[in-house]
Amino acid sequence: MNRENAIFKTLALGQSIWCDFLSRDLIRSGRLSGMIASGVRGVTTNPSIFENAIGKTSDYDSDILSMVKDGKTREQIYETLTAGDVTEAADLLAPLYRESGGADGFVSLEVSPLLAHDAAGTLEEARKLANLINRPNLMIKIPATGAGIEAVRQCAALGINVNVTLIFSRKQYRDSAGAYIDGLVQRAERDAPVSGVASVASLFVSRVDTAADKMLEDTAAGGSLAGRIAVDNARAAYADFEKIFSGPRWEGLAAKGASVQRPLWASTGTKNPDYSPTLYVDSLIGPHTVNTVPPATLELFLKNGTPAHTVALDREAGAARLDELEKMGISLEKITDKLLEEGLLAFEKAYLSLLDTIEKKGRALAG
Repeated sequence: MNRENAIFKTLALGQSIWCDFLSRDLIRSGRLSGMIASGVRGVTTNPSIFENAIGKTSDYDSDILSMVKDGKTREQIYETLTAGDVTEAADLLAPLYRESGGADGFVSLEVSPLLAHDAAGTLEEARKLANLINRPNLMIKIPATGAGIEAVRQCAALGINVNVTLIFSRKQYRDSAGAYIDGLVQRAERDAPVSGVASVASLFVSRVDTAADKMLEDTAAGGSLAGRIAVDNARAAYADFEKIFSGPRWEGLAAKGASVQRPLWASTGTKNPDYSPTLYVDSLIGPHTVNTVPPATLELFLKNGTPAHTVALDREAGAARLDELEKMGISLEKITDKLLEEGLLAFEKAYLSLLDTIEKKGRALAG
């Protein structure tokens, strides 16, 4: 175990690196154990990840066939397969969860994307998944829609760990943090323990640059802003984090053992080949943060990453760049609203595509 690698150096700066991928092969081949040994401290999933893991391999075919013969629906098969992978990964990460005092060692599983605008349905599924997997290091992923934020509040009040996902804007981030705190306040008011409840707020990064850069191509002076907006937006959200998780209201909860909702940087694989392949990891390192990294980017960060305290750098200049973007007639709010809409549709499409694949595989395997 090399504790001098880039991942452990990043951990020493206050950031945990999680892997943004999960599959049965990753677990059972020993590769996930190798990642954990190299410093990886958690795993995140989403419908697109499971579409690749289940729909595009034969690793799950025997289980699919068995459940088809038992008369299971495609939704039941999906739930069983994903819950199985997440449970195995959670058990593999359980020692880290215990050693870190519940700070790390989490695995995230998302509620159905079809429930994105249904607060009651989201809460019901969150409770079902939490009871089904029954692991203290499980996080339920809930998208930061209006309905999702309300479900986050209720989950926190019930003591369910939540990964608030598909955050693109600072407003979504602030709403997420506020909902988490509100839920903990409700627990404290009824004398329920607030210690042991964990949450992260997943702010997607690279997609913001992809969208903003495309709009900047049509402007004469956009070159100075290209490749800068996503990091500036994330750093501004981190400044919001510092303000929200301070002051009397939060300090009262902290005194009772509450943990902050850590900002988690998601979508951190670099999509523009002109940018550093570790841009969205190197630029956002700091205390109380998580970066969930795709396997390919993880390997590149281990080889070429430059760990340093960067998440609070260049704040004044970053704010000026965000102001300049608006003055150029490019609305970051409109960009992030569209990205949320696209993200919801992409997860829904992946989920429905996987259900279709399970159904077709089941019929073919059953002969």
